[in-house]
Amino acid sequence: MTKIQAKKRTLVFFLVPHFTMLPFAAAVETLRIANRMLGYPAYSWRLASADGEKVYSSSGIAIEVNSSIADERKHLGGENRPNMVLVCSGVYVEEFQNKSVNAYLRETYNRGVAVGSLCTGAHVLAQAGLLNGKRCAIHWENLPGFSEAFPQAEVYADLYEVDSNIYTCAGGTASLDMMLNLIGQDFGENLVNRVCEQQLTDRVRNPHDRQRLPLRARLGVQNSKVLSIIELMESNLAEPISLVEIADHVGLSRRQIERLFRQEMGRSPARYYLEIRLDRARHLLVQSSMPVVEVAVACGFVSASHFSKCYREIYNRSPQQERAERKLTVITHRMGAAA
Repeated sequence: MTKIQAKKRTLVFFLVPHFTMLPFAAAVETLRIANRMLGYPAYSWRLASADGEKVYSSSGIAIEVNSSIADERKHLGGENRPNMVLVCSGVYVEEFQNKSVNAYLRETYNRGVAVGSLCTGAHVLAQAGLLNGKRCAIHWENLPGFSEAFPQAEVYADLYEVDSNIYTCAGGTASLDMMLNLIGQDFGENLVNRVCEQQLTDRVRNPHDRQRLPLRARLGVQNSKVLSIIELMESNLAEPISLVEIADHVGLSRRQIERLFRQEMGRSPARYYLEIRLDRARHLLVQSSMPVVEVAVACGFVSASHFSKCYREIYNRSPQQERAERKLTVITHRMGAAA
């Protein structure tokens, strides 16, 4: 039997306030199980925060860390130099601004150390200027705001992406898949399979598997024509296409489409189209600092006043009130963490 080479890899998990526990725990546990299967600590890790203080997750659980960014910058030139640094974040990542962290991530990457992210951490990497022209993945809920904020990044709704020593994943259980990919690179498929058996995972998903459930499962709709129309709508939010164009595309009459939507969706196609455009607008309002008028344009509205009127009809508040409520929530979370 061929003896496995005693490879070792050290990772730093940089925790951003309100990071999501699931992808963080899934990544760490996958590495722990790999160590157990190998019989030696092939993977070691330490936790870091900006100031070296504990960090609260989005679930309110406080995690103690091993080091600060200042400590980690010193490690880059010493014996404790890591092989990979992963940014772990979650909700409110758009509020995280730290020049020292950005400088540290750039220095890390420039020194040949792999950098990556879990969940919404791609936002932090993009702020540091590391994702310009790079393929990356981020949680589907944050993708609209991310795309608007960082147009030079090639973001995809994939489970994870690896591009030029940069590893990004969408969060949730996708971090498990990305870690299994890493383990496979280091030790091969046999170890990956053994880790999967321990985790009760039946397969390693392809990095380009979809994040969200297919429309059929997500909406509970079986009619293929309706699904095709909805996919067409979701692909044309910034510049909505007319019902006539949709009818030509799917080979149905306007009357047939109207009847199908009433039966399957309980509302007209125009109303459904409006709702998904407003849903995208809501994500942009809470995840970006884009002016309201730019949000309106990005979601296919001809004027800010028309956008505000439609938004209030659906959500019972104005776009400005939505953003103000978001800011209040962020402040409340910060005060709670400080307490």
